[in-house]
Amino acid sequence: MKACLFAVWLLCATLGAHAQILIGQTAGFSGAVAAGVKETTDGAQLYLDAINADGGIGGQKIELVSLDDGFDPKKAGENAKVLIAERKVVALFLTRGTPHAQAIMPLLTQYGVPLVGPSTGAMVLHEPVHPWVFNVRATYQREAERAVAHLNVIGVTRIGVVHVDDSFGADLLAGARRGFEAAKLSPAFVAKFDRSKPDFSNVAPIAAQANPQAVLFIGSGKAVVDGITALRAKGVTAQIVTFSNNASGGFIQSLGANARGVIVAQVFPFERSMATGFVKQAAELAKAKNIELSPAMLEGFAAAKVLVAGLQRAGSPVTRDSLQKALNGLNRLDLGGIELGYSAKDHTGLDFVDLSIIGSSGKFVR
Repeated sequence: MKACLFAVWLLCATLGAHAQILIGQTAGFSGAVAAGVKETTDGAQLYLDAINADGGIGGQKIELVSLDDGFDPKKAGENAKVLIAERKVVALFLTRGTPHAQAIMPLLTQYGVPLVGPSTGAMVLHEPVHPWVFNVRATYQREAERAVAHLNVIGVTRIGVVHVDDSFGADLLAGARRGFEAAKLSPAFVAKFDRSKPDFSNVAPIAAQANPQAVLFIGSGKAVVDGITALRAKGVTAQIVTFSNNASGGFIQSLGANARGVIVAQVFPFERSMATGFVKQAAELAKAKNIELSPAMLEGFAAAKVLVAGLQRAGSPVTRDSLQKALNGLNRLDLGGIELGYSAKDHTGLDFVDLSIIGSSGKFVR
């Protein structure tokens, strides 16, 4: 009798140990983009914690297994393989970086694993449609076009470009060039810097000689901070415009005295706009945890809402294949004032792009 009871207890304990849905994430929790990665992940965790507190998915809790790749594409690929093959995650989620996503994409096809809400707006994730990639945020190229159009409307015509020399930089540069063409402008200068060893000693003099009114700065985290410092030291007073990968409170802090007046593209509604249901819900959950909401957190929050919507429709047990089918069936998903839809032929996600400026208070203003 005791042996029988022990067997029942052991079975229950074993089932309990596996009574969770594992979701994998590889991102730069250390390195150049660490501040933004933390905020984005914190935003996702806000929603996942709320769902888990309400019973999870069919009684199973969602567990986010996050590995640090140090913002290194090679390590991102290695981490993704560990998460897929060893940890047996149902999906990858909120990965960070364009070359990093490219390192991961072959594994998605090989193992049949969905990637939900990659934290990059790279066009390579949108065209052609990848059957296992489900984008949430707008494309980088859309951001760059919007930035050039805005500058042109307010009479800024001498616009330079500084970009990182990788696939992310090339992607945004392509969008900027389309913006220049639409505005019938030519860039005042185009200069690039090395991704692994950013050095602006040659870039800053080029910018100073061109005397631009504005500079589109395409890069991530610390590299952009160091680049802006180098431009200012060389006497470049141009308006700086950077992109949504830098839309975090940590980025503002790292800019220090150079923060005020920097324009940063945004791909989600204003984080203090309580009229938007999506923002209000995130703000209430953040307040309950004594966390200040940021644009980067909204990206993670939105990605988590999409992930959960897919998991809720994937049936039981949730599998990689059933999740992919469920996501393809999300024709119209209301996130709370903003709507997204997928099909087998469209994994684009949202198209929302806006611009903000860092005010004297050290916060984004729109």
